[in-house]
Amino acid sequence: MTIDRRHLLRTAALGAGAFFVPADLALAQAPAGGTLRIAMTASAIPLPNGQTDQGGEGQRFIGYTLFDSLVFWDLSRSDAPSRLAPNLATEWSVDPADTKRWIFKLRPGVTFHDGSAFDAAAVVWNIEKLLDQSKPQFDPRQAAQGRSRIPTVLRAEVIDPMTVAVITREDDALLPYGIAWIVMSSPAQWEKVGRNWDAFLNAPSGTGPFKLTEYNPRERAVLVPNTAYWNPARRPKTERVILLPMPEANTRAAALRANQVDWIEAPPPDVIPSLERAGFKIVTNEYPHVWIWHFSMMEGSPWRDIRVRQAANLAIDRDGIAGLLGGTMQPALGLVTATSPWFGTPSFRVRHDPAEARRLLAAAGFSPRNPIRTKVLIPSSGSGMMQPIPMNEAIQQGLREVGINVEFEVTDWNVLTTAWRAGARDPASRGATAHNNSYFSQDPFTALIRHLDSSLQSPRGTNWGHYEDPAMDALFQQMRVAFDPAALDAVVKQAHEKIVNEALFLFVAHDLNPRAMRAQVRGFVQARNWFQDLGPVTVG
Repeated sequence: MTIDRRHLLRTAALGAGAFFVPADLALAQAPAGGTLRIAMTASAIPLPNGQTDQGGEGQRFIGYTLFDSLVFWDLSRSDAPSRLAPNLATEWSVDPADTKRWIFKLRPGVTFHDGSAFDAAAVVWNIEKLLDQSKPQFDPRQAAQGRSRIPTVLRAEVIDPMTVAVITREDDALLPYGIAWIVMSSPAQWEKVGRNWDAFLNAPSGTGPFKLTEYNPRERAVLVPNTAYWNPARRPKTERVILLPMPEANTRAAALRANQVDWIEAPPPDVIPSLERAGFKIVTNEYPHVWIWHFSMMEGSPWRDIRVRQAANLAIDRDGIAGLLGGTMQPALGLVTATSPWFGTPSFRVRHDPAEARRLLAAAGFSPRNPIRTKVLIPSSGSGMMQPIPMNEAIQQGLREVGINVEFEVTDWNVLTTAWRAGARDPASRGATAHNNSYFSQDPFTALIRHLDSSLQSPRGTNWGHYEDPAMDALFQQMRVAFDPAALDAVVKQAHEKIVNEALFLFVAHDLNPRAMRAQVRGFVQARNWFQDLGPVTVG
């Protein structure tokens, strides 16, 4: 039996009592062993191939549960920002004789789910599956997800069975942050399934804390504990985890009320008070995430004019949007929060000031009677996207009032992500001059560099808008050689000030990452991170 998602959508408006409960989920409603059923915002189960899709949510629920990375994040605390921590690598450092060569010491005794050994050869094999098209294991799907995270990496080399070197084309002090995104698939399992990545999807093997026992892309995935997992702190306490794709927010909330799921991502803000009154837990925390419009700087885009970009940032009422979301966001004044050591002291102050917005637009030759007309690509839902339809409608109204008329092209999350990687000039972006996305902002590369470095335009990276500025590139280069943390903080601050002053994005929201769950769900610590640890979670 499977969930009919169309049926869920039809019955969401009728209330909890109208739901059909599939037989296998009904049996799991009060599991003695502790089954955790999670309703994701994604429209499909992320690919269990290793370097998964579906954005940060895919990495959270498949990438880091089935697989593992050399470097990970400490997700054990909710009261402080997460820090990088040893994982499959016990330590790492730059080779003192060559700053383009990083040395990673691997954790002994780790095995893949299929029983094969994890070693330096496996690390090299996994780097090659992303970067080297001449290798039989090269996978375009995984490459599309992973190589933009490590754009400076040339190759990896075995030093000895438990030591690997990662070679970069230039100095890159930020490499450990990028390596944290790269997860390890089993070379032996890939061979066993016939050297076929599609076959691997139905029998995946990583080193992660969970194993996959069922995979139905549009309906569900079932994960069970890897009882041999090397890290006792992340070894799962649940009997199994069931992942269910439910992209529609009200459907997720109705499924929670109907006891079809135990945990939902991104509950609709307007139902949060009633969920709390009904005894459900609402868990929030600040984390490194910003919800923006990414402007195109291609010829013909209205956003090439700094006056238009600044006007747009002055036209929208962020406090009003926060009210719309029930207080589950902070107004964004830049790509990082105003309390971040990287925020700096920009001279342009992001705020709600429609009069100044109209003045700037008039100087650029536009007004409500002679408006800018343009198109923006937005998702219907998706990883980290909060409530994109009502949020974008509020933005659309604010912009219209000052003289910017926006038409929306609404797409599936994966379609949007494909367009993001393809770039603004690619047909996949459908002629849009801005792209609505949400960005991880926990390290300098993912927060700033990958969006604006001129060398990272498609197909080399995710500079979607084809922004080019030698002064910005120079700041990014300073970051890459800033092996001293204080020096790195200083140059990141300078780059962020430039980003805000030039209004290079429409800064909208910092998400507080709300989740709703049944009272019986215990042990969850919501880290200040895109990613979360399911290991300590139990279901009473």
